[in-house]
Amino acid sequence: MTVQELPGATAYPAWKLRTDPAPLLPDPEPYRVLGTEAAAGLDRELLLRLYDAVVHGRRFNTQATALTKQGRLAVYPSSTGQEASEVAAALVLEERDWLFPSYRDTLAAVARGLDPVEALTLLRGDWHTGYDPRECRIAPLSTPLATQLPHAVGLAHAARLSGDDVVALAMVGDGGTSEGDFHEALNFAAVWHAPVVFLVQNNGFAISVPLAKQTAAPSLAHKAVGYGMPGRLVDGNDAAAMHQVLSEAVRRARTGGGPTLIEAVTYRMDAHTNADDATRYRADAEVESWRAHDPVRLLERELTGRGLLDEERKGAAAEAADAMAADLRGRMNADPLLDPMDVFAHVYDAPTPQLREQSEQLRAELEAEAGR
Repeated sequence: MTVQELPGATAYPAWKLRTDPAPLLPDPEPYRVLGTEAAAGLDRELLLRLYDAVVHGRRFNTQATALTKQGRLAVYPSSTGQEASEVAAALVLEERDWLFPSYRDTLAAVARGLDPVEALTLLRGDWHTGYDPRECRIAPLSTPLATQLPHAVGLAHAARLSGDDVVALAMVGDGGTSEGDFHEALNFAAVWHAPVVFLVQNNGFAISVPLAKQTAAPSLAHKAVGYGMPGRLVDGNDAAAMHQVLSEAVRRARTGGGPTLIEAVTYRMDAHTNADDATRYRADAEVESWRAHDPVRLLERELTGRGLLDEERKGAAAEAADAMAADLRGRMNADPLLDPMDVFAHVYDAPTPQLREQSEQLRAELEAEAGR
């Protein structure tokens, strides 16, 4: 019996293929712009802006990593090597849009305009979130994998129902695609036609687990077709390609086109965090092979070839980045003034009896200690 012969088949179009999968499939190879003929049409001001941003981002990463060695940060998940994806995600958003970062996306938050000290407060252990998410339109940086994705879908869906012209951009690593939250978020986003963009930074490893041990899919971008949304496979180290593809996806979401899944193929040059020994699961030769495809170097090569970047311009970008790092270093080296009673604040709108009891006990202990 064929589908057409099924009882009531004409009344139930769900029996039939509802979407042609071909337009949803990603390119067979990561999309690139820099170093190709497509680069000729790139706006010079955009290229220079991207260059300044990735140089700034690289310096931010090196300074934050140094702060862990100085004991000023408890931990730092570096995004060195991933700066192109990080800054592009921030630059394509309008002020009214929302960014939903993962724990490794501190740089994206800073590139969106967040004070670097506020962005690093969580990693110093001072506050769960060192900034007001509503004020800066950046969801809290947090460690649980992929939990920010359903939140992004919920906000985007609510904005659409309210008639607000808002897009949510949710970032996640390749390891996060193995979480149930990833499935739930993409499924609901597609069904609800939510204005959300999912950016997967495939940096090769979920801590020590390589991608081949996480999925048998041709690419992570191919997962999009199963949910009924387009998938894009992009060179994550090509800042121009990332900006172009993300801009198109944001524009599509804002104009009612629904969600997009973008896989940025990149590489984590540093260890998972400062507490990780990456030499246990990857060879130095593998890391070195990616240095030739460094996002800063790719932009420098393009800009230099077009006569837009000389040593003076490079020096100015480096000097501005160093000034940011010096300011960050100086402010992070100042001991924060912490109130132990803050541990009970911002938990519930009305504290529970247990919290009131505990806070009163702590207050009495602090007053007794101060009276000695």
